Amino acid sequence: MTTRTPGNEGSARRLPGRRRLGRAFTLGLVLATAVMTTGTAATAASPGPHAPDFGPNVTIFDPSMPVSEIAATLDAAHTAQVDNEMGTTRHAYLFKPGTYGTAENPLQIKVGYYTEIAGLGASPTDVVINGKVEVYNRCLENGGTSNCLALVNFWRTLSNLSININAAGQDGCRSSANFWAVSQAVSMRRLNISGGTLSLMDYCTAGPQYASGGFIADSKLPSVTNGSQQQWLTRNTEVAGWSNGVWNQVFSGVVGAPDEAAFPNPPYTTLDTTPVSREKPYLFVDAQGRYNVRVPAAQKNTRGVTWANGMTPGRTLPISDFFVAKPSDSVRVINSQLARGKHLLLTPGVYDIARSIEVDRPDTVVLGIGHATLTAVNGSTPLDVADVPGAVIAGVTIDAGLQKSPVLLRVGRSHGRDDHGRGDDHGRRPGSNNPTTLSDVYFRVGGPHVGKADTALEVNSDNVLIDHTWVWRADHGVEGFTDTQRWNTNIGRYGAVINGDHVTATGLFVEHFQRYNTVWNGDDGTTILYQNELPYDPPTQADWMNGSVEGYAGYKVGNRVKTHKLYGAGVYVFNQNNPAIHTENGFEVPATPGVKLHHIMTVNLSAGIIDHVVNGVGDPADTTKIGVPVYITDYPAP
Repeated sequence: MTTRTPGNEGSARRLPGRRRLGRAFTLGLVLATAVMTTGTAATAASPGPHAPDFGPNVTIFDPSMPVSEIAATLDAAHTAQVDNEMGTTRHAYLFKPGTYGTAENPLQIKVGYYTEIAGLGASPTDVVINGKVEVYNRCLENGGTSNCLALVNFWRTLSNLSININAAGQDGCRSSANFWAVSQAVSMRRLNISGGTLSLMDYCTAGPQYASGGFIADSKLPSVTNGSQQQWLTRNTEVAGWSNGVWNQVFSGVVGAPDEAAFPNPPYTTLDTTPVSREKPYLFVDAQGRYNVRVPAAQKNTRGVTWANGMTPGRTLPISDFFVAKPSDSVRVINSQLARGKHLLLTPGVYDIARSIEVDRPDTVVLGIGHATLTAVNGSTPLDVADVPGAVIAGVTIDAGLQKSPVLLRVGRSHGRDDHGRGDDHGRRPGSNNPTTLSDVYFRVGGPHVGKADTALEVNSDNVLIDHTWVWRADHGVEGFTDTQRWNTNIGRYGAVINGDHVTATGLFVEHFQRYNTVWNGDDGTTILYQNELPYDPPTQADWMNGSVEGYAGYKVGNRVKTHKLYGAGVYVFNQNNPAIHTENGFEVPATPGVKLHHIMTVNLSAGIIDHVVNGVGDPADTTKIGVPVYITDYPAP
């Protein structure tokens, strides 16, 4: 095994064509089904007398169970899921309050695709794992070690527990940190990690060891090695230290965050407080063994964790207030339960959605566990949220289907759009103190199958909070056609279209759409960390034209917007089908003093050209500086 010392990864860059790697996992999919079924049945603890039927894809552990049994179940799950990038297996592994593992016999967990690991305590300190919870690089070139990286380590969740890092039994390099080498659609929330170092890259596996972004919130962390991570958002957290950073590292409301004064070397963007936040709802078991969902309250101008002085502020809902859905339940049944006033808990699996799930009541909670996935059928809009305050959508993945959907998730009613996606009647104005919130909501157009959608995410209501999303038109998958065919087969025009006023996004990742990846038409919007790759696959320049303008910006603020703030943002180009293609600007915004961009950049991944960073300002990101960002500290310049 080759050991690489952390601390020298700042020059690492994204591997061109980084995700054309997930095409042939049919055998892995078969193995996944077999192992998950037998492993879960063998060791699942009794959920208790107060637990609902969470279905076969939720495993609940009890601290009285032998560590060897828990480890065997989780090892089998990892074996099944480590290469199952485009599969359909989903699972949640939940830990009742207590301690798991000892100094001599630690519990060491590896997490694969579509896997959620979560504690069932009211506080993260109620569930303690003496050991590790890790993600390593995948080695993707004929099973060898010449292409080991984390660039496609997507779709996994870790939350609501403590990790006392214990590497007993691991080799010298593996014992040096708890490794969490991931990229998009991976969240860490409500964690209390101590006893060692957290590394966001896997420097123990053979190179190139690239990693491409993630999200941490509401956590207490030891010293963190960022390493080769190209972009990352850490929000409302405490850190003992932070080292390294490649292109775009953002901290919002973080105690112990590094200073941004030397930007871009290192490339840190630091906000002292987070202007609007609401933590993700979480399951917990109370002292009587009853299952509940805690729904955190929205907060303004916050810093640090929500659980330092007791339970996270908010409200507790008994599980009896939820309709616990399974993939076999019809939308008619789900909507009937919602209309009766029930909240919705989506258990792990893939749900075929031929008509919209309708969230029409204020303060409704839709909580997915184990990466529950809604797939559009017959061109449906799988999830439609009315103009109501306080609705919370969390832990849900939404996939486009074979027939084109107008929208995959719509928040607020709209009666039309112009060519930039603007609604001509953008919703009512729910209260600013109780925003509708999207937490860990992910989108896919293509990947596991052909996908078609005009727009993935459309927000028409005012006062909405988007707290971590990945909106992805797939650049690779198992759809059965070549990269050159994808442009006319996987149809995704717009990624995120924001028409409402006073919308805040913390962690907005949007990639590969065929027009504007993000278009922001609402006034008084704020984005804290934006990451974008332009589409890889336009066949010709003629296919990538916005009228007479070459290409579409990765982030567009509408011409009528008067105020907008963007903190820490990057737009990347890799025109693999035609390296001669130009994009005029990475960002396009109205030239008005109220629109302010802070710490933005473009970068070339080895093909194509972005001529300017923003509005004709900034040098080109071309092939003379592959992997070298073009930064602008502030636009307009002070």
